[in-house]
Amino acid sequence: MTREELDRYNGLMEVGKFLESQRRHDLAGIVQREIDLLIQPAIERLKEKSRERDRMTEEYLKGRRDPSEC
Repeated sequence: MTREELDRYNGLMEVGKFLESQRRHDLAGIVQREIDLLIQPAIERLKEKSRERDRMTEEYLKGRRDPSEC
């Protein structure tokens, strides 16, 4: 997550905790949906980084098996 995303996430979590402590679960649900929307791009970035690492690992292993392909 970016610093800005993390700050927004932490703020929304605090609001959600407060709303739950006040038994305002109706509003806490709305805040939870906002948190879900906020973190979705960060999750996608992590998935892409993982896919890139997998591609790099595959290329590395392929090169170790047959050095003439490099």
